[in-house]
Amino acid sequence: MATKPPASDIDESRVHVTRPKKVAVGIPAVLHALQISVDQMGVARTAQTLLKVNQKDGFDCPGCAWPEEDKRHIAEFCENGAKAVAEEATIRRVPPAFFAEHSIADLYGHDDYWLGQQGRLTHPMILDDGATHYRPISWDDALRTIADELSSLDDPDQAVFYTSGRTSNEAAFLYQLLVRGLGTNNLPDCSNMCHESSGSALTQTLGIGKGTVSITDMHEADLLIVAGQNPGTNHPRMLSALEKAKERGAKIIAVNPLPEAGLMRFENPQTPKGMVLGGTKLADQFVQIRLGGDQALFQAIAKHLIEADDASDEAEGVIDRAFIAAHTSGFAEFDAFIRQVPWSELVTATGVSEKELREVGESVRLSKATIVCWAMGLTQHKHSVATLRDVVNVLLLQGNIGRPGAGVCPVRGHSNVQGDRTMGIYEKPSTAFLDALDAEFGFSAPREHGYDTVEAIRAMRDGRVRVFMGMGGNFVSATPDTAVTEAALRRTELTVQVSTKLNRSHLVTGRRAIILPTLGRTDRDVRGGVEQRVTVEDSMGAVHGSRGRLVPPAEDMLSEVAILTRLSGLLFRPDPSSDPSGQPPVHNGNHDRGYPERSPQEEREPKTDPPEAGTPANYPRADWAALERDYSQIRLHIEHVIPGFEEYDRRIAKGRTFYLPNGPRDELSFATETGKAMFTVNDLEYPIIPEGRLLLQTLRSHDQYNTTIYGKDDRYRGIHGGRRVVMVNADDIAALGFAEDEIVDLVSEWRRPDGTLEERRAEEFRIVAYSTPRANAAAYYPETNVLVPLDSTADVSGTPTSKSVIIRLEHRDVA
Repeated sequence: MATKPPASDIDESRVHVTRPKKVAVGIPAVLHALQISVDQMGVARTAQTLLKVNQKDGFDCPGCAWPEEDKRHIAEFCENGAKAVAEEATIRRVPPAFFAEHSIADLYGHDDYWLGQQGRLTHPMILDDGATHYRPISWDDALRTIADELSSLDDPDQAVFYTSGRTSNEAAFLYQLLVRGLGTNNLPDCSNMCHESSGSALTQTLGIGKGTVSITDMHEADLLIVAGQNPGTNHPRMLSALEKAKERGAKIIAVNPLPEAGLMRFENPQTPKGMVLGGTKLADQFVQIRLGGDQALFQAIAKHLIEADDASDEAEGVIDRAFIAAHTSGFAEFDAFIRQVPWSELVTATGVSEKELREVGESVRLSKATIVCWAMGLTQHKHSVATLRDVVNVLLLQGNIGRPGAGVCPVRGHSNVQGDRTMGIYEKPSTAFLDALDAEFGFSAPREHGYDTVEAIRAMRDGRVRVFMGMGGNFVSATPDTAVTEAALRRTELTVQVSTKLNRSHLVTGRRAIILPTLGRTDRDVRGGVEQRVTVEDSMGAVHGSRGRLVPPAEDMLSEVAILTRLSGLLFRPDPSSDPSGQPPVHNGNHDRGYPERSPQEEREPKTDPPEAGTPANYPRADWAALERDYSQIRLHIEHVIPGFEEYDRRIAKGRTFYLPNGPRDELSFATETGKAMFTVNDLEYPIIPEGRLLLQTLRSHDQYNTTIYGKDDRYRGIHGGRRVVMVNADDIAALGFAEDEIVDLVSEWRRPDGTLEERRAEEFRIVAYSTPRANAAAYYPETNVLVPLDSTADVSGTPTSKSVIIRLEHRDVA
């Protein structure tokens, strides 16, 4: 039977610690998933809903972006996928009466767990200037208020439009069209804070900002290196792919500062072996690397391969010189550079012995097909782009791009974050994409780059933004430097949040604020009397459909598509003087198409003055009402604009999946500066930790997905009942003069380029002794986002350095 939401916040005094787990999933995971599902949905709704997750006639899981195989299990979901579905399909509701009862100040005082547990939003709400409570507003009035505010801007760049990875392809395409119709490219998204470093590195070196492997490649790999990633919590269905690879003889090397249960052993709840026979050992070798030492690891692997090639008396050698000659550039420079990198510095940077580094290198040497998988552990450092370029260098040495069982695998963390980028959610769109958009919709989109997430916060902070709109997500809790971000949002005139559930971003507002509730993945979407479906792209570039099955939380609730088409209809009304017919022109797609991400060549071209955009005569022409009634019409436009979507509707019919073109994987084609895959020379970087300080990484608990807090526990790490903990090596606790279980403040220290030292404080964290490298620490976000400086970002990508925060521990004043 479903339960009521919690009456109070998490009581951090009740935290207790047990021994960390060494096995992931199994019966405990099944029971925990079912318990949360029943609490949120009740028994009957749980069965109805979970059996449709990731099925061909069902809906795509709103959790991670891990792909499905063509043959589906009856239960095609993981523990955290079930939690994500339960949170969205909950029967708990947040109606207008809830906001009448609770003031903004009252709600702001609650923690993220309590806020998220209250249930689904049901009605558009507005916070008037100076008001203490939200009040209900009609859909028409809410959309008119937003349109009026956007139309009154002095400059379209005074608006920022954020996107969460949950947004469907159809909604994302319409969203970027609306934004560019207004005349700006201010389209920050959650990618800016996670895999932007991956896209930057891969676009430069391979000519595509995505991975180059399929799910079949994962099964066929000879060696899988899983670095800076915790699949047991963040992508549990990945464990099944790793298990299948192991059964076929693959070797797995896990590289991480913390020993994670999901990297060690997997008890698959869908097999007898997993349920009663102890499961499958996954990692053959665990490399406990220092935070920020991954670049040194991959340089060590490359150095070992080159030295082994020098010593080899085999005709073919270790290095694939035929592949290098035919398909790469820059090898000679890389070869000369890596030879002079001293082993002693690689040992210092990684905290790993030369012997162990060479063991990893030897595993790579012996492998016939190698895949490197990674997530935030590699992307959220100052030198992340350089690190990932060195990952590519290692794979190129043996020709491990474009062959079965080999390639790069950045594992995306949200179910359509990659699809959103494909649809044009990008602040630096390519000229080819904009040209195709212009031709399809009869207008001139702006060419000037927009703001990414960090730049958007700076612009709001500096008073250059009047309107912020969030399409899903929880911007306040996802972004760095919480105090600065909140103050920045409060400087705007209007904040708009399109959301399924209550979150902190609804409580940190501009002078006015609007909440627009919307359908989720699990909800039935009926437009024009016809059930609609949307599409998503998974972490490996495969596109498939999704159709919700549940009755929506409110009868008049709009989908994201409906919200955007209606708002576009208000903003882009035909001007009779320039379009006497008042009808949108018909475009048949007879024009060139283009991917949104800019090519290296385009990045080198000087910027041109943007065309006059957002004027009455310059807006996208479309039949907005028709697009709302029939989403297949949106897909037809996508087909005309973006390569790879030919016969879009036919290819997703009956639960089919299709792969988008991938030059490196499909035909060893590289859209780079040289027309080949590029070796790069990257000076070795790694964090230098001052005496008496620790290097902090922010991470998720097991009862968490991105900023959504499902529960109070981190079961695999042995932390129960609370979240305000900091994991520290036991020797560091003693050396720094603290005690295990002591309550301390965390104070981050960041030195600006001008030498000024900035400090930020997170109060009342409990010290937990944990297996982590010396001088390294870990704590959960969003609680520790306050410690991450806004201006501390990765070179090239601009990603916040959330895995590389210098902190000190401070005793609490007991008086």
